[in-house]
Amino acid sequence: MPFVRIDLSQAAPAELASTVSEVVYEAMVQVANVPQHDKFQVITRHAPQELIYPAEGYLGNKYSPDIIFIQVTWVAGRSVDVKKAFYRKIADDLHARAGIRKEDVWISLVDSKREDWSFGGGDMQYAPTE
Repeated sequence: MPFVRIDLSQAAPAELASTVSEVVYEAMVQVANVPQHDKFQVITRHAPQELIYPAEGYLGNKYSPDIIFIQVTWVAGRSVDVKKAFYRKIADDLHARAGIRKEDVWISLVDSKREDWSFGGGDMQYAPTE
């Protein structure tokens, strides 16, 4: 049930958005045990001045205008090792398939509870059972 937001430059080739979408989805299924077909994503393209990052770098990473921001909101419970493998797979695969510098793959995970989701109809499909 993850919800993914992908933010990248308007200058990026159109096919890059599709590649990022597929790479993230594949990592969710292969590494984070997300069910097949559980793919909810929003991709937003931005003007260069709308992608803000420290020009001097941060925590040893130097970014370029090709930076891609990926935010995944999902149900909490995955281990630190799973999260590390998830980050690595996305960065490795984007580098291999699209030539994106690994330093330009910025990922944030947001853990939530199962009851924090409605998949339509105004219903809480994963309501807690008492």
